[in-house]
Amino acid sequence: MGLDLFSDVADLTAAIVDIESVSGAEKALADAVEEALRAFPHLAVERVGNNVVARTRLGRAERVVLAGHLDTVPLNGNLPSRVVGERLYGCGTTDMKSGVAVALRLAATVVEPTRDITYVFYECEEIEAEHNGLRKLAVSRPELLAGDFAVLMEPTGAQIEGGCQGTLRAEVTAVGERAHSARAWMGSNAIHTAGRILDVLRAYEPTRPVVDGLEFREGLNAVFISGGVAGNVIPDECVVTVNYRFAPDKSVAEAEAYVREIFDGFQVTVTDAASAARPGLTHPAAAAFVASSGAGVRAKLGWTDVARFSELGVPAVNYGPGEPTLAHTKDEYVDIPLIAECEQRMRMWLEGPTNVGP
Repeated sequence: MGLDLFSDVADLTAAIVDIESVSGAEKALADAVEEALRAFPHLAVERVGNNVVARTRLGRAERVVLAGHLDTVPLNGNLPSRVVGERLYGCGTTDMKSGVAVALRLAATVVEPTRDITYVFYECEEIEAEHNGLRKLAVSRPELLAGDFAVLMEPTGAQIEGGCQGTLRAEVTAVGERAHSARAWMGSNAIHTAGRILDVLRAYEPTRPVVDGLEFREGLNAVFISGGVAGNVIPDECVVTVNYRFAPDKSVAEAEAYVREIFDGFQVTVTDAASAARPGLTHPAAAAFVASSGAGVRAKLGWTDVARFSELGVPAVNYGPGEPTLAHTKDEYVDIPLIAECEQRMRMWLEGPTNVGP
């Protein structure tokens, strides 16, 4: 049985949730999404792997992108979906199949939008970045993601979260000299030396940069520590893995330089990094979205795929009906009224007055 995009948005959410789509196994849901969207002549639909892109081609003066991932984390005894009061429970309800349902309803029913719209439904967001469908599209078909402004339907509790933080992981290494622990004075204990690294972290005071009117909060924390050779050996190396969350006023290169400066005197090896994204709220399409949504606006304290749009020169925000603190939990749920509210607010934005092209 296919997806009925004219059904109530909560019922559509439940139908999407009940199609299991753990990361790497999205084909059944991607098939259902593709089949449903191809029924609408106002949409040009393309399939790239388990990524489905549908676009209007009305020649409007602006194009906006609505994007949502189809995959979920592994099941935890939380399928099929179930309704309890005004809450819909099930794997992916909040992250982010309720947002996907909103976008699908809009794709089917907003036939004459005042802005051209690109709808992107993609695979493998919940696992390693190399598998991420949005990343694959950005590399192989960037024209499919082109636009003036993008909304990523991530769970935000129906609040607008602008941009996102960048993230960088680095190994900070303290070096010593091995010796027998009975003759410790003949060596240099790297674990003891690593205390200076921890001193830096304890003394660190997070900055709160304001970017495009939104306050971000940086963070620098140890997340792993490793060292030691044997119970009778003075260790010659101790590695502290540090995670730096930085605001979009820094590039990855600037964030790396900052970490190297803070840990001057130690060997620093960057193992992973992802750029931040500016909120982009100054664009007219973004301003209209904020006005139509009636939602509060705050900085996104975390990393999301809005950074991929930012790298393509498309300002983006996060906005969806799910509650982010419930993502990936066994008792994940979404408040049903918020799904309808998000659909209504986005419909007002997409159908409202703006400058229309030929």
